[in-house]
Amino acid sequence: MVNEDIMLDESFRDSIATIKDGKRAWIYAQKPKGKLYTKRTLLSIVYLIAFFSLPFIKVNGEPLFLINILERKFILFGVIFWPQDLFLFVLGMLTFVVFIVLFTVVFGRVFCGWACPQTIFLEMVFRKIEYWIEGDASHQKVLNKQVWNAEKIRKKTVKIIAFFFVSFLIANTFLSYIIGIDELKKIAYDISNNIGTLVSLLIFTTIFFGVYLWFREQVCIVVCPYGRLQGVLLDKNSILVAYDYIKGEPRAKIRKNDARTAGDCIDCHQCVNVCPTGIDIRNGTQLECVNCSACIDVCDHMMESVGLEKGLIRYDSENGIANKQKLKITGRIIAYSIVLCILIGILVTLLASRSDVETSILRTPGLLYQEQPNNCVSNLYNIKLVNKTRNELPIVLKIESDSGQIKMVGSNVIDVEKENMASSEFFVILNRNQLTSRKTKLTIGIYTNGKQIETVNTNFLGPLTKTK
Repeated sequence: MVNEDIMLDESFRDSIATIKDGKRAWIYAQKPKGKLYTKRTLLSIVYLIAFFSLPFIKVNGEPLFLINILERKFILFGVIFWPQDLFLFVLGMLTFVVFIVLFTVVFGRVFCGWACPQTIFLEMVFRKIEYWIEGDASHQKVLNKQVWNAEKIRKKTVKIIAFFFVSFLIANTFLSYIIGIDELKKIAYDISNNIGTLVSLLIFTTIFFGVYLWFREQVCIVVCPYGRLQGVLLDKNSILVAYDYIKGEPRAKIRKNDARTAGDCIDCHQCVNVCPTGIDIRNGTQLECVNCSACIDVCDHMMESVGLEKGLIRYDSENGIANKQKLKITGRIIAYSIVLCILIGILVTLLASRSDVETSILRTPGLLYQEQPNNCVSNLYNIKLVNKTRNELPIVLKIESDSGQIKMVGSNVIDVEKENMASSEFFVILNRNQLTSRKTKLTIGIYTNGKQIETVNTNFLGPLTKTK
């Protein structure tokens, strides 16, 4: 059980660190350093290399990733998806959401601190530029308070230019994921005929620039819905950045040659100084915490400096802190895991059974059957084909279920261009003796280069043959 005497003041929840007296309180985050920060930096380098290089990677002449909303064309890991595959996209997004929920239930908001693009760009790109130009937090405070002299003008100008350039680079990269790197190059070489695209690009650049120059941590605190979900998804077994108040309280400054009777927390305030959202982690779990681990590194450094045990702030659960319990597999974790496995199984099955050609065959509306010579009857059909491959496909139709004849309107072969659609019309001709009901079921095979790639079921409408 938790010691009732060790209870934290909850008044801090009445306000947030970034707002004071109704105005924006600027956060001067101290430059972090430590083992976890080094790991985050290495992970961010991998992320940034992947982010900026993926648009240049192609598979069979197509980008590895493309989310072209305008042309309704999506490429994921080299596989092309069309509007007809929308259900796969929706199912994939649903699976991803359930995974995020499960991940949050178990590991808290670790994604925000280690993998979120907002955090990576802000902490690992823009803040590093800011530290390089203006110095650490204390130097930034002095610079912002001093009069506009030559030094301040020079540093602020260099910072704005650097921030805008990086924002422009990010905006171009995001655009390349939408229209493709080749199309982006064409626009760059012919700006005069693509003024609209250039204006849109500059608008997105300005948005990124404003976010990282001024709005910053407010994205995580105010805008991002994931932070709000945290309060619903987390429980006392979720792993998060936590302060061990049992070991740390009561707080007291360390005094030379005095016997330590207080808790391990020396009240140095370094965990607050280094926090990018300005919170005091010692107050407990907070929605503003992005689990970046900066407070863990700085606290471990301070504990090591004064000869106390590290781990006062660490990745742990509330039950782990209060009752020394290890991660417990709860009913929620099991339930989310089952749902996630089911969704992944369905998604994998649908992807494995997904055909390269999508075919739709419908009887021409408003037409009945047609009488043909030699005691035969015909129906007219419309066919639409979607070629999802990167090769032109010659399509031939054959009747699979009954003996009969297919007569195309026009060429006997339907040539479907790569990544395109085609439509045609054809007659199905059957002998009256084959008709046993008003509607006769038909199976039509779709062939290319002599290989069956799909079958489509439809109905044949004809007169009912009288049996003797």
